[in-house]
Amino acid sequence: MRIRLLGIVGFMLLMALGFAVEPVMAQEEAQQVAPGMTLEDDGEPARAAQPGFIQIVTGAGFLGIILWLSIFAASIAGIALIVDSFITIRASKIAPEELVSEVRTSMEQGDVMKALKHCEDTPVPLSNILSAGFTNVEEGFEAIQDAVAVAADLEGEKLMQRVNYLNVVGNLAPMLGLLGTVQGMIFAFATLATEAGGAQQAMLALNISQALFTTAAGLAIAVPAVAFFYYFRNKATTIILNMEGTTMDLIKVFRNVEVVDD
Repeated sequence: MRIRLLGIVGFMLLMALGFAVEPVMAQEEAQQVAPGMTLEDDGEPARAAQPGFIQIVTGAGFLGIILWLSIFAASIAGIALIVDSFITIRASKIAPEELVSEVRTSMEQGDVMKALKHCEDTPVPLSNILSAGFTNVEEGFEAIQDAVAVAADLEGEKLMQRVNYLNVVGNLAPMLGLLGTVQGMIFAFATLATEAGGAQQAMLALNISQALFTTAAGLAIAVPAVAFFYYFRNKATTIILNMEGTTMDLIKVFRNVEVVDD
């Protein structure tokens, strides 16, 4: 399982690195002398150097640096949330078969306290739901159902809350990219009004590169984040429904049981 998670993280890092490096490499390869292009005295082509990725990040000023730091933070958060979801959104972590088997055996023996002890020894969402029912066994079956329903809703909300953070990253990343795009275009139009000649072309290239890079980076983060959000949300919903069904099956033995005071 760890090998699979490391592979996924490595794949996503390679994707992000590819988005960052490929345009810069393309720019470097494009800096060749075209047929008919004039050369300067030292043999270099008479054209402005293309901006690199570091220059793009730092050339947009304080706001641009803040935007890129925010995009990098969103990418790290997205990877961390995906890895965390792979670890936690599993049936074996939420409703382990061993716990179900132990509780079922204890219930068949009529030993509620032993079943409660098994739940306390295995702190997982299913055990929290069952414990809520077992601690209200003296109140009758309706009270047990109510306690189980409340605990199941609470555990389901906790589980879905972890997954919803992926949706936040998926929505926030393209907005950060769009903000960088707007900033780059504002600077580009300002360059047209204030610069001329070769300086104008260099600044336009820098500003437009800033705009396109931030858009690409935001989308590169948002696409996998949204895809994994829907995947984990559906998986969590299935697990929660199965867990609720298992819980009702385990507590149904209390349906016809009367509690007699000593």
